[in-house]
Amino acid sequence: MAFRLFLALAGSALALATVPAEARDIWSPTEAHGWYDRQPWLVGANYNPSTAINQFEMWQADSFDPQRIDQELGWAESIGMNTMRVYLHNMLWEDDAEGLKQRMDQFLTIAARHNIRPMFVLFDSCWDPNPVSGPQRPPIPGVHNSGWMQAPGAARLADRSRHGELEAYVKDIVGHFANDDRVLAWDVWNEPNNGGGGNYPATPNKTEMVAGLLNDVFEWARSAEPTQPLTSGLWIGESWDKRNTLDAVERIQVSESDVNSFHDYNWPEQFERRANQMLSYGRPVLCTEYMARGNGSTFDGSLPIGKRMNIGMINWGFVDGKSQTRLPWDSWKKPYTFDEPTIWFHEVFRNDGTPYRQAETDLIRQLAREPKVTQAADRNR
Repeated sequence: MAFRLFLALAGSALALATVPAEARDIWSPTEAHGWYDRQPWLVGANYNPSTAINQFEMWQADSFDPQRIDQELGWAESIGMNTMRVYLHNMLWEDDAEGLKQRMDQFLTIAARHNIRPMFVLFDSCWDPNPVSGPQRPPIPGVHNSGWMQAPGAARLADRSRHGELEAYVKDIVGHFANDDRVLAWDVWNEPNNGGGGNYPATPNKTEMVAGLLNDVFEWARSAEPTQPLTSGLWIGESWDKRNTLDAVERIQVSESDVNSFHDYNWPEQFERRANQMLSYGRPVLCTEYMARGNGSTFDGSLPIGKRMNIGMINWGFVDGKSQTRLPWDSWKKPYTFDEPTIWFHEVFRNDGTPYRQAETDLIRQLAREPKVTQAADRNR
């Protein structure tokens, strides 16, 4: 592994020699709206193949499954989805930088064949704080998302002497695809101020450490001169339109994002309130996570609001599989080993490609076909 990392860093050094020394400016609201106006109404899902428990199984050479990906993205295309939010991991790059980029290119080719432009996520603060590459553990029976790994993980987050490797990862990946029209956007860090979740040990001083790194991550990504926007989504709190109430991480998110994004897993009235708060910044807005049926967040309730307000909508979960996110969050406390939940928490399709609920896929298809609404964006320019 050390030799592979040396080769990756050496190879990236040559690539980074062509990267401008200073990051490009954050897009102005006018530039951001110019980009957003050229997009269709964005609708899709957070995507992990049903055959993969996490980012490592999705992307590592031994478990990368282009045939299954092709089949599942075909199901997405059939209901009008045109984007997918897809997670990467810095350790994937450290282990096999060239292989990762080749598989990303293959994934993008498959996605383009189905008229889907993915958003890639570079780092993530959720679930297991101690990521390990290579063969992954099997799912914990009856437990939601039991194999997902944080990036960069607790140890690497705390070790400032190794942040140069994170910088090299960001600059190489973003730089490699910076002018690739098949890539929709870059989500630089998923829920950066999330404590982690599950039954995992808490990471001491995590929010402070992330706040100290997040601005650098935006700068590293922007220095690669991507033609795609950068974002990082807010997910907790009550008053996102009041900067004085935001924590250090959230202030960076709203100050450095070219287009703003947020997560909401609550009733439609809260979704609309939060959406209006995000629109108050005068930039295009994407909802990059929603839809937890048992929590009150549904396609029926939130998706039409997003359409009316011209907000891109990316739900959590797509095909039932090894991530087991059809099971609710409380499965970490009471695993569903004997009975299935009354309703599925996430996911659009069963493993065989049949919709979990036909009315939902009909709604997605209907709204995707309707003309894009522009009033919500225009009023905030």
